[in-house]
Amino acid sequence: MSISPNCCVIYDKKPHFLTVSDVLRRSADNTKDLLRQELEVQRGELLEHLMTISLEKIFIEERIYKDKEYEQAKDLDTALAHIDKRLEPFKADFVRDVTRDDLLRLEDIKMSRIHKFSSDKADEDIANTKKKIKAVEKNLKHLTDYTIQWFEHLKEKYGADHPRLTEIRSFDSVDATKVIESNLKLYHNPSDGFIGTGLKPSESSFVCNCSEIDEILIIYRNGQYKVVKVADKIFVGKDVYYINVYRKSDQRTIYNVVYRDGKGPMAPYYIKRFNITSVQRDKVYDITLGRPGSKIAYMTANLNGEAEVLRISIKSLNKIAHTKSFERDFAEVPIRGRGTKGLLLTRAEVQKITVKEHGGSTLGGRPVWWDADVQRINYDKQGQYLGEFMSDDKILVVLDNYEYYLTSFDDTNHYETNVLRIEKYDPHKVWTIVMKDWETGLHNLKRFTLDAKPTRQSMLADTKRFTFAYLTDTPYPRLRFTFAKPDDFRAPLEIEADDLIAVKSAGTKGKKVANWKVAAIEELEPTRQPEVVSDGASAENNENPDENTEENAPAEPDSLF
Repeated sequence: MSISPNCCVIYDKKPHFLTVSDVLRRSADNTKDLLRQELEVQRGELLEHLMTISLEKIFIEERIYKDKEYEQAKDLDTALAHIDKRLEPFKADFVRDVTRDDLLRLEDIKMSRIHKFSSDKADEDIANTKKKIKAVEKNLKHLTDYTIQWFEHLKEKYGADHPRLTEIRSFDSVDATKVIESNLKLYHNPSDGFIGTGLKPSESSFVCNCSEIDEILIIYRNGQYKVVKVADKIFVGKDVYYINVYRKSDQRTIYNVVYRDGKGPMAPYYIKRFNITSVQRDKVYDITLGRPGSKIAYMTANLNGEAEVLRISIKSLNKIAHTKSFERDFAEVPIRGRGTKGLLLTRAEVQKITVKEHGGSTLGGRPVWWDADVQRINYDKQGQYLGEFMSDDKILVVLDNYEYYLTSFDDTNHYETNVLRIEKYDPHKVWTIVMKDWETGLHNLKRFTLDAKPTRQSMLADTKRFTFAYLTDTPYPRLRFTFAKPDDFRAPLEIEADDLIAVKSAGTKGKKVANWKVAAIEELEPTRQPEVVSDGASAENNENPDENTEENAPAEPDSLF
């Protein structure tokens, strides 16, 4: 399905489908036009002010109000006509024609204002007004530059109080299936033969989370399988054995299968391992050889090529005799194409197949990368390399509030935007944190390892009492503490963290650094490094983790926070 997001806006009373660039361009042009109108209004007001003060200056300096014809005018019209006549020599310098309203304003000037009139102030006012008019006309002439300056002024004045809430990220070569949120729930109603995201949970069983653009792999008990598109409700038939999201081109998801070839007690059983990397949607394929009566006796889907050990129980022809059984390890079965026959498991009738042992991956570790742009892990060498993961390995996620949790290395996982650090989980890695105690105002230090608990945990002992001050994963950190007033006269205190406190759990409150308030914390070059034993690993002593000995030294340090 092709997804083409459209931007529709109402323009000139009609809907228009525009690109983001077109919307921004029209918005900027609209702002530019509004600024032009504002400048024109401002210029008009300045011209009116210039006209008013120019008329008043001439009226007062020429003492028109003292003229005999003005003082002895028989009516208002005669007085106004005299003023207009006296202004005739100056009209060429006015910004517009003199109107009756202008003459009436001169008629209304009070004597007290005439007495306070200053020719120098009037000239200064006229000069300033002309200067402002010139600036406005310049902005009108260079309206684009003025609009840019206006936007820059807005950012400078209000930017600090209104920070950007969106983030600019790179989405080059990002597959939509890796970015879209798996926020839909897929259900299966086996009695009716329907699957979909719109089925009622009370009448169906939950299968998995998926997104609206995912494809679903369906494997039937007779060995046939197909891939369908996610839908609200779709009929897939009954006798379904396996349902899950299908990952195209995934070569590491290995299907371990035991199937019966044909029908009847003499039908042989075969064992095979394969992956499904490419299919045509809605086309039916077959895991078995396609003989009537064939069926799947056992199957697992393994994301990292895990291989379990099976115990196969055989039906005995003699009812008195005990049931015979034998074991078969999937690790001994080669991974071939999905259409291969597989290896013969037995020609006897199988009574039961059980898992004796869950084995590890036969494909080796899986390289995993972290792409911070989309907050997803991937296997495509995009972003930060996290390491090579085996089946039981976990990913450690540390958030900026210093909570942490563990996840699998499934590339469908979604993570928060406030991830401070993400790495391969090492249960023996020692962390050192300095916390401020709000009750005393002093600082505590503790060293700890992170427990592999299923729930989210905090590196702080009590989030209401303690707040973060400093964190490092250096095995043997050396820290310098500088003190605040009134103890700033004291010399800085240098501490070897492992000498102050032993390695304990993350839930402990730690040990007080000093009896004075701390102003700054600085990490110095360590004087001690983990001891390396002959096999290349750091020497450890897991029997007594609370004692700081050379044998209990943690692993090599990763990058600091």
